Amino acid sequence: MNADVLGTAVIPVESRRLANWGVLASLPGLRSLVWFRRAVWAILPALLLVSSFGDLTPVQAQQTSGLITQDQAQAIGLERAWWGQAVFNPSRDKIAHIVIDEDNLYVQATSGHVTAFDAEDGRKLWAVLLGSNDDPMFPVAANETECIVIVGTKMVCLQKRTGKILWTLRLPGAPSTGAAVDDDHVYYGTLNGSVYAFSLKRIRELYLEQRLPQWSYDAFVWKYKAAGEITSTPIAGGRLVKFASRDGSVYAVSARDRRLAFQFETDAPIVAPMALSGRSLYLASEDFTFYSIDAENGSVNWDFSTGLPIRKAPHVVGNDLFVTPDRGGMYCMSTSAGTQRWWNKAITQFVAVGGNSVYASDANMNLLMLSRSDGKVTGSLPVRHYTYRVANDRTDRLYLSTANGTVVCLRPTGRPYPTFHRYPDRLPLMPEFEPEPGTEPAAENPPADGN
Repeated sequence: MNADVLGTAVIPVESRRLANWGVLASLPGLRSLVWFRRAVWAILPALLLVSSFGDLTPVQAQQTSGLITQDQAQAIGLERAWWGQAVFNPSRDKIAHIVIDEDNLYVQATSGHVTAFDAEDGRKLWAVLLGSNDDPMFPVAANETECIVIVGTKMVCLQKRTGKILWTLRLPGAPSTGAAVDDDHVYYGTLNGSVYAFSLKRIRELYLEQRLPQWSYDAFVWKYKAAGEITSTPIAGGRLVKFASRDGSVYAVSARDRRLAFQFETDAPIVAPMALSGRSLYLASEDFTFYSIDAENGSVNWDFSTGLPIRKAPHVVGNDLFVTPDRGGMYCMSTSAGTQRWWNKAITQFVAVGGNSVYASDANMNLLMLSRSDGKVTGSLPVRHYTYRVANDRTDRLYLSTANGTVVCLRPTGRPYPTFHRYPDRLPLMPEFEPEPGTEPAAENPPADGN
């Protein structure tokens, strides 16, 4: 017969099942056990009540890690303009890219979903699924009417405002960069060091003839072969196309016939994206040197040594150039002379510029507000759950996203209309209203009393 051992007494299991509390309490060594059980039953309701309050903790944590409130944004001179949710499967998707232009914000998920929001009011314009089986996807490239995405070994063009797929092009080589587009051509770089150019006019003709993607190569214009993998998305616009290679060189070729205009050589591979502003092309080499060269002839305007590798794109806003070396803080430099205006060692990522403030991230994922004149921190907002911050050198808006695709747009307080940094001429004209009859505008400088 099975038995349990309790204290100094051995009680048969069958007897224990039938015994009442009085019988058990009369056994030697069990009186303390009975009192213990009674005490537990007495305090159990209180324990349950405490545990029910304890359940509020994760809810409160979720609230503090939710949307950025207006009060939180105002602490660093901002206000929340809008928020939205991209098409996203949180159980498997990750943010692949977030791209901003003057019109739209594009959220690209690793599954191939692309969601477009109106950059200013947050309206969800469209969402499409491109590719299959988690094909590698490169950042969106857009002009005024179309946006182009490279997915796997195909190039897909969509209507910018509706998301309608206009055409699909089959690519001749494995891509290593996203697409670049100008008025006449679309370009992309490959792993084997080639840059291809295709005619947009011919692509549209083939689309109308329903000959795509089978006749994709009929739109081919030229190919230029470098000595190494193309590492930066080609920069198109004007008569030259510029691109960088892992062989440590920057190439500038004619957009019309691929004729080499110049080749600028460095002592190490170039892996960071380049930036173009006016006639200046900015690039960083793995030899720890940052260069400004003339975009038309390749002559050196100035160079700057950081002592650390630079793998993030530089950003130009007005006369300020922001450079972020790996583990080396952020430099603000003069675009014309390359002189250092200031350096903040805590910064890990440039985010945006609004008025007299620069917004950036630190290693703890805080959103910092810095003085544009000297780089000193003037405000901080802890937003670790917004793991993706768009580096926006186009406008004064800030775009942040959580890991599950919740996007928030912040703007400088009291500025309902955006400031266009890169292309000021693209800012829509604001309507002017005639004053109502019988009203006169207030004097700008009213006279003082007694005058």
